[in-house]
Amino acid sequence: MPTGDPLTVAVRVKPGAARARVGGRFDGPHGPALVIAVNAPAVDGRATEAARKALAGALGVRPAAVSLRTGAASRDKLFTVERPTAGLTDVLRRLRDGSDG
Repeated sequence: MPTGDPLTVAVRVKPGAARARVGGRFDGPHGPALVIAVNAPAVDGRATEAARKALAGALGVRPAAVSLRTGAASRDKLFTVERPTAGLTDVLRRLRDGSDG
């Protein structure tokens, strides 16, 4: 059941990674951020788009529900998740601060 208010997610993108992965914490300019490693290079927004889709997949939401709010040319980004479900913040916290297993 959607809660209504959009959820802002701070993300640290690691482009050109050997293995795509969502999980881990990076204390960046936007506060505690979720680390997303993507295979895509940091060229023409490809890493940002790959991170957007990876974030949607990890949170279990449609990619269309996730949009970039700020940080197009930076590794530190803010994404907005529209109409998040009640448990989404817990999922995010586990990915960022807890174990992935």
